[in-house]
Amino acid sequence: MNSDIQVNIPNKESHYSIHINQEPIENLKNTILDFLGEQNYLVVISKKVYKLYGKSLNFDSNKILIINDGEKEKNIYNYLKIIDRLEKENLTRKSYLIAIGGGVIGDMAGFAASTYRRGIGLIQVPTTLLSCVDSSVGGKVAINTKKSKNMVGSFYQPSAVFINLNFLNTLDEKQFKSGLGEVLKYAFIEKSCMNVIDYKFFDFLNVNAEKIIARDFNFLDKIIRISLALKVAVVTKDEKESGLRKILNFGHTYGHALEEITDFSAFTHGEAVIYGMYFIFNYAHRLQLIDANYKEKAFSFIDKFGFKDKPNMFNKDKIIKYMYSDKKVDNEKIKVIVPVAPGFVKEMDFDSIKAFK
Repeated sequence: MNSDIQVNIPNKESHYSIHINQEPIENLKNTILDFLGEQNYLVVISKKVYKLYGKSLNFDSNKILIINDGEKEKNIYNYLKIIDRLEKENLTRKSYLIAIGGGVIGDMAGFAASTYRRGIGLIQVPTTLLSCVDSSVGGKVAINTKKSKNMVGSFYQPSAVFINLNFLNTLDEKQFKSGLGEVLKYAFIEKSCMNVIDYKFFDFLNVNAEKIIARDFNFLDKIIRISLALKVAVVTKDEKESGLRKILNFGHTYGHALEEITDFSAFTHGEAVIYGMYFIFNYAHRLQLIDANYKEKAFSFIDKFGFKDKPNMFNKDKIIKYMYSDKKVDNEKIKVIVPVAPGFVKEMDFDSIKAFK
């Protein structure tokens, strides 16, 4: 399956394609340069990805900026490093920044592209499962502050996204499972995404869990395409998270708190989202928004992919403190996305007393 996914943001020139294939990585450079034409560019690439694929990608060394890996690297200093390099190379508004790596590289390079000369072309080349199904598409770009994750950012759509499944061959198990965290999220929010096609994603993932865990490329291709179709359905209706797009934060408010309380050292983003989903299912059941049967079915489904709930990992007061630092807090109220029926979720104010009974 080589058909592209189209992203068409209404009332904007933000129309772009998501190209998904399994071609040799050696072909990727020419594919991207054919897209750029004669325009100048800079490649911002993850250090880990460069070590693994630098020779295969074969970009000119003077066109490359290597950035260290890890959430802590998504900071103002590396952002300025990218800006300085763009200035040094005298890139113009018609030039492109090519981001090759996971979510950290995509977010940070994307933010640099959105602000340099008030916006230059951006090519996203995600190399992790998580960035394939989430951060490379939809236009959220950001850097972290010392206090909070993604606090400084913008909405800036890429010019194109190139997904090559071969990058997933070298993902370690932890990072692969991190990507599954975002994939499983879509199974719980599918019907609220208002997509024209009902993929019955929960059932598909449930039946094919073993093949997905074994990284069968046919099934990875399928889950990436479905996840992206659902995300695109949401983003094209609500680009800047004024309403519908908030459902994509399912599991994230508590998940972000876990990341920050551990200084981004104990959990990958996807793992934190998984524990955020466990938490919010328990919360929804306590509020009688869902019945015990749906909660247990959801837990059994998540468990099938190698996860296990870890309730009461941290002091509730610390968790609540970090939840209040989330950028989605509105009028001093924590907002959370809760399950209300299979495939359906909604936004509501968070009641910390009921959540931690």
